[in-house]
Amino acid sequence: MCPTLMAPADWAQLEFSSADLRDVRRTRRLVDVAAAIAAKPNGALPRALPDWAELKGAYRLFSSEEVTHERILGPHYERTVKACGEPGEYLIVEDTTTLDFTTHRAVQGMGPVGDEWSLGLLAHSTLALRVEAWDLEQQPEVTVMGLIDQHCWVRPPERLNKKKSRRLILNRPRESQRWAQILETQHAPDGAHWIFVADRECDIYEAFARCNEACVDFIIRAAHPRALLEEDQNVFTAVQEAPVLGSFEIGLRTRGEVIARTAKLEVRSTSVTLRGSWRPGGKTPPFELNVVLVEQTGAPGPKPMRWVLLTSLPCHSFAEVRRIVTRYTRRWVIEEYHKALKTGAQIEQSQLATAQRVKAVLAISAVVAVRLLNTKLLARRTPDAPVDPEQFGPEITAILTARFGKPANGWTLKGILIAIARMGGFLARRHDGDPGWITIWRGWQDLQIMAEGIRLLSRCG
Repeated sequence: MCPTLMAPADWAQLEFSSADLRDVRRTRRLVDVAAAIAAKPNGALPRALPDWAELKGAYRLFSSEEVTHERILGPHYERTVKACGEPGEYLIVEDTTTLDFTTHRAVQGMGPVGDEWSLGLLAHSTLALRVEAWDLEQQPEVTVMGLIDQHCWVRPPERLNKKKSRRLILNRPRESQRWAQILETQHAPDGAHWIFVADRECDIYEAFARCNEACVDFIIRAAHPRALLEEDQNVFTAVQEAPVLGSFEIGLRTRGEVIARTAKLEVRSTSVTLRGSWRPGGKTPPFELNVVLVEQTGAPGPKPMRWVLLTSLPCHSFAEVRRIVTRYTRRWVIEEYHKALKTGAQIEQSQLATAQRVKAVLAISAVVAVRLLNTKLLARRTPDAPVDPEQFGPEITAILTARFGKPANGWTLKGILIAIARMGGFLARRHDGDPGWITIWRGWQDLQIMAEGIRLLSRCG
């Protein structure tokens, strides 16, 4: 049974029962609380745990100094890394999001996250995706294996003193050092092909070096016109002069005011050697990599899409370059993950008293968000996979059967997820396409409430 489709109690047992919280009673409580949050991911604990005794136990759990973000997530990291050791191709995708608690200013220990009035913390997540197959358009079909790391921190309120010496400023700890830092301790296992994928903020020398030392390939969008060794050029001008390898079409999702569309892309590639970067300890050695230029052609408007991708993957043929581009497009999955964390699991609604306690709840919500996101991806990849009603939850399947009728061939993954989404407002018309994760999870929440009512009635006879 896929962990995503397990009943909340079984899922929580799988994910958190081996957490080392220095007391077996704490671990049992953690499993119970995680199951409640998975069933009702509302952010605020009183909604997930309406019983006062259970709620009081959860508060006591999160107030313990032994219950930390790192210890709660430790078993999930281990399980994900082990799963990513199986033969195959994996995309290791990183990004940072802001968790805004400005409306809960009573929470102690928060720091600035935007302007001078905003308070909260930052979370940097490393998500592992498995490439299950390639479709006819050379697009990778992926599933979420889980997190292999998540680092959350609070920015200090004081700003740097401009009167400090240049050496002190250059030697200060930098937030940019978080990129690919997990690869200092996690290397790609033999037989597994890991590819690190990140956006422009990751365009730093240390990220390239960490990937190289960990035997992990990378695809990183360029942000800086990095100078080339022994050439009066930078990466942007060098790849612009390369010949066109070919063109293809790709579907782009909605971003801001720009609606989803199909874009025709033209690609070029070249190999370069970067000059070393200056660091307080000396100059770094030169670094060889490949550069891919992706430009949208025939696009209306003043800003056609243009990406410059830095990669260690081979770029000799059009087919190789095309797959590099489509792999990079899967970076959107981690943006969807952060939406699931904030909108689905509603972590920003937490009203615990301190940042440390919020981080502990974040650890549970982080895995809930993985579960939430995978429901959307699984419905696309394996729509006809059968679902066992007993493992999924007999009360839930009974409710769906009573509401929509039992399918002629039994419940399949796509069928049951569409039914759940219909409970959350999805109309399921022919032209509506696949349901999104928000409607799926809204329907899931309603189903959990109805299933709880059935269980209570059965106890009353």
